[in-house]
Amino acid sequence: MLVSLYTSRVVLNTLGIENYGIYNVVGGMVTLFGFFNGAMSSATQRFLSIDLGRNDNIQLRKTFNATQIIHLGISLIILILAETIGLWFLNNYLNLPEGRMDAARWVYHFSVFSFMITILQVPYNALIIAHERMSIYAHFSILDVLLKLLSVFMLTWVLFDKLKLYAILIFFVSLIMAAVYRMYSIINFTETKFLITRDKSMYKTLIGFSGWNLFGGVAGVAKVQGVSILLNIFFGTVINAALGIATQIFAMVNLFVNNFQMASNPQIIKSYAAEDKKYMVNLIIRTSKFSFYLLFIITLPVILEIDYILKIWLKLVPYYTSSFTILILINAVIDTISGPLMTALQATGKIKVYQSVVGILLVLILPMSYLLFSLGFPPQSTFNVSIAIAIIAFIIRLLLTKKQLPEFSVKQFLHEVLLINVPVILISIAIPSLIIWVVQPGLFRLIFVTIASLNISIVIIYLIGLKNNEKYFIKEAILGLILKIKHRKNL
Repeated sequence: MLVSLYTSRVVLNTLGIENYGIYNVVGGMVTLFGFFNGAMSSATQRFLSIDLGRNDNIQLRKTFNATQIIHLGISLIILILAETIGLWFLNNYLNLPEGRMDAARWVYHFSVFSFMITILQVPYNALIIAHERMSIYAHFSILDVLLKLLSVFMLTWVLFDKLKLYAILIFFVSLIMAAVYRMYSIINFTETKFLITRDKSMYKTLIGFSGWNLFGGVAGVAKVQGVSILLNIFFGTVINAALGIATQIFAMVNLFVNNFQMASNPQIIKSYAAEDKKYMVNLIIRTSKFSFYLLFIITLPVILEIDYILKIWLKLVPYYTSSFTILILINAVIDTISGPLMTALQATGKIKVYQSVVGILLVLILPMSYLLFSLGFPPQSTFNVSIAIAIIAFIIRLLLTKKQLPEFSVKQFLHEVLLINVPVILISIAIPSLIIWVVQPGLFRLIFVTIASLNISIVIIYLIGLKNNEKYFIKEAILGLILKIKHRKNL
């Protein structure tokens, strides 16, 4: 996260606001075609975890190799669509600064190549996660950000169009990381040995499951990249730069929660495969609750001091960046609580109603945003729409989880994840807000507010938000860590 913060600052300052905006809107266009990949990624993760949960190594190898073949097909389809329909849209409809179309095309083509590599890599990443090799995943993630940092430094060393060069360097980073993940998987997992799976029923099952995920994938892409293109059409590339920075902050803050849920998701799916529904329900509730705590602890000081954080972090702060960031983070908190519910629904395999209803809701963000922009509403209005729909989608996920998993208690979930945290939120916000009201903006206030909000949040969460068995678990974990450190010192 720290490396990414510094990288974003250097990229924005090196490229400039306009070029940064071009990179975000053009590169984001490519992911519009990612709904195929998003749909298949969920299916890959689900079926690999199910096979591991059942200890069926023969089926695991078949599933892995079938997903490889399907992802190869997806990458070719996206290449064709991106280099025809996508390129036509880029040339005719995007609102780009005069004289930068050539650079935009470079960004577009190399973003397509990078995206194809990402698609082909999905089965390997899913396999590492399904095997719960989280330490390896963490090491590779650190390598990824360090390579991107090196790429940023190269922008200042090489005399070439910096926007074009950045797109090329990010492509090579994707290529290197794909090779690293693939080599590790081939060395450590026997199921990666290539085998042409001829079982038509397996392809039918995988693609059939992905079919409904496909609709949800279209909706998710429309929500993110569709809004980015709408903002570009109505307000220009400077707004895309603001959105790019806000999205970058969200990605960095959300990193903790994503990794936490990444570790718990295979367990939710495997417990369903093993028919241990009691453990599964307990894991869903705890994952939602602790995901909320992680995100709340990190986002609170960011939201409270966003203007000053942006000022010291970036030399150039695009207009609307602070308001975009706050609204995106609020939306993220709602989606974070919903994450384990979505995993539970995927585990059951009964996703037709879920993807249909939630997908339609997410798609509505685009026409509603278009209408508001046409009526003269400001750019922030699209995020207000997104927050309202996120709340409705959360309620639907809650009800559908109960329907598909009778052991799940909506009342217990609401009590442990939402109601018990109302005083946690109010108390945690009160004291830092008082500091902001009394103390003038500056570095001292930022440090004071950050320390106060972190400490108060952690203490209040421990005292009010945790049950006795959870407090005991945390005490034991801290004690174990202290003993481990002492043992290493003695060695």
